[in-house]
Amino acid sequence: MKEKIRIGCGAGFSGDRLDPSIVLAEKGNLDYLILECLAERTIALAQKRKLQDPTKGYDPLLERRIESLLPLLKNRTRLITNMGAANPIEGAKKIIEIANKQNVKIKVAAVTGDDVFEKIDHSTLAIETNAPLRHSGDLISANAYLGMEGILKALHAGADVVITGRVADPSLFLAPMVFEFD
Repeated sequence: MKEKIRIGCGAGFSGDRLDPSIVLAEKGNLDYLILECLAERTIALAQKRKLQDPTKGYDPLLERRIESLLPLLKNRTRLITNMGAANPIEGAKKIIEIANKQNVKIKVAAVTGDDVFEKIDHSTLAIETNAPLRHSGDLISANAYLGMEGILKALHAGADVVITGRVADPSLFLAPMVFEFD
């Protein structure tokens, strides 16, 4: 068991700057780099993109971030991110595609299960209006906050990159600590 780990946060929202994550990857001597890029508004926007194109729905900056970061991580820094937004599976596929183009060997895991849209009962009363949800207008997305369990499983499986949809923000940081410190 390690005595300490270094975790860096290279993004705090979807449109955050790219440079800090690059500096952290190059000079931070990190064990883990976290990119926290998801909020309620951004997941709804991602769902709209996924509805237009089923191969989309991940963070719009995912490709630029991954193209810049993969060569710098050099299999010594694991990346954990919620850039999967409404489509972590397709986000993982895109990461693998980029890694293959760069000839970087990595293991990628996608954490799913947060999308609960199909489980919504549209006759449920909205708290704000006390009217059925179906009277609130078109619903775009419904996502539950997952905890760290899926990320932890991915780390135990040896993932170098873990991409999620909606997880509680602290889970991104807590999972590597539980993984390393048991």
